[in-house]
Amino acid sequence: MAESNAIPVQDENNCPIKVDHDRKKRQFEVRLNGSHERAVLLYEYVGKKTIDLQHTEVPDAYRGRGIAKLMAKAALDFVVEEDLRAHLTCWYLQKYIKENPLPHYVERIQQRAPTDFQLH
Repeated sequence: MAESNAIPVQDENNCPIKVDHDRKKRQFEVRLNGSHERAVLLYEYVGKKTIDLQHTEVPDAYRGRGIAKLMAKAALDFVVEEDLRAHLTCWYLQKYIKENPLPHYVERIQQRAPTDFQLH
């Protein structure tokens, strides 16, 4: 079942942007402008309590509006709420954590290899 979290950011029609979480498809998504276009953040379970935040995609026409940021926040809130650990394969999630190093997010990030994303 998909969850919906209204986030207080407006689209071009002054409607709140909503991030939906589809646990079955393992993705967070934002439907854009009431159309079939959508932005997505994909993840996979790589352990019983560990997910890999793999990929974020926002169509070109919708970039720069904070949509990826909203999905990143929703994904990391999910990690915290479900008491999970997270790998950050997605470069955008790595950037988001660098810009928003909130302790409750940072403590959940799991390093995989020396060449992977570093918080320092």
